[in-house]
Amino acid sequence: MNIDDKIYVAGHKGMVGSSLFRKLKEQGYKKIIGESSSKLDLRNQLQTEEFFKYQKPDYIFLAAGKVGGIVANDNLRADFIYDNLMIQSNVIHAAYKHNVKKLLFLGSSCIYPKYAEQPIKEDSLLSGELEPTNEPYAIAKIAGIKLCEAFRDQHAANFISVMPTNLYGPNDNYDLNNSHVLPALLRKFHEAKVSGSSSVEVWGTGTPKREFLHVDDLADASIYLMKNYDQKEIINIGTGNDISIKELSNLIAKIVNYKGEIVFNTEKPDGTPKKQLNVTKLHELGWHHKIELEQGIRSVYDGLVIEKTI
Repeated sequence: MNIDDKIYVAGHKGMVGSSLFRKLKEQGYKKIIGESSSKLDLRNQLQTEEFFKYQKPDYIFLAAGKVGGIVANDNLRADFIYDNLMIQSNVIHAAYKHNVKKLLFLGSSCIYPKYAEQPIKEDSLLSGELEPTNEPYAIAKIAGIKLCEAFRDQHAANFISVMPTNLYGPNDNYDLNNSHVLPALLRKFHEAKVSGSSSVEVWGTGTPKREFLHVDDLADASIYLMKNYDQKEIINIGTGNDISIKELSNLIAKIVNYKGEIVFNTEKPDGTPKKQLNVTKLHELGWHHKIELEQGIRSVYDGLVIEKTI
């Protein structure tokens, strides 16, 4: 991937896409393109085809898609599977038709079975049942992986798939009904501090363990893999460390400076009991995360307070 190659970041206004856009600019790439969903609906095959015919990108980071937390995944099951299937299929097929040099498809750690052996290795894919709450999204992402593999097998297309762990960072979604756990907790604790509330409710028992990666680390890893990885097999992107929801809640309370009680609502779902990725393969390729969790959450929270976005 050379400085003058045209690089298309699909989903460039989302959390992952915007970070990729920033990182590529920082690294000196001159021809980075993106298109807002209001002007280009990637679910529409004709629009996607016309965009590729006109723009002729050399490299693609496929970060576009419908994403959300446990509530959104469970309530919008049709939207999550349909939108993601259509976006992936149209972009990957257009990339093949228009001779894109390389495509990186961003999957998700939810593709792995609910009770996969921990930490989760890449070969755990399709070895067991998925977590029911996000099954439609996971199935769509698995289809994207298999589509990349099929185009590689049949047409020698250099399409690779990466599986990031749970993400957080700038441009995250802080809607309490549709966001992931970390941004939801950050907003809950901030609002409780501002309002002077005596307690904060956290869903579940607090015992599930999750791994979190700053989105800027994901962007850095993705660019690194675009340059250094050309294999068919999927590859995990994460820190290799996890934390319980209870520990995370305490950490966020400390960062926000909230002094009240934390109440765990055990009638609400926990989701997968533990989800930590095995990142041995990534480490062997020479990439390690740079942003530690507390440092990352502090920088995100400070930015939100300055911008008054929560």
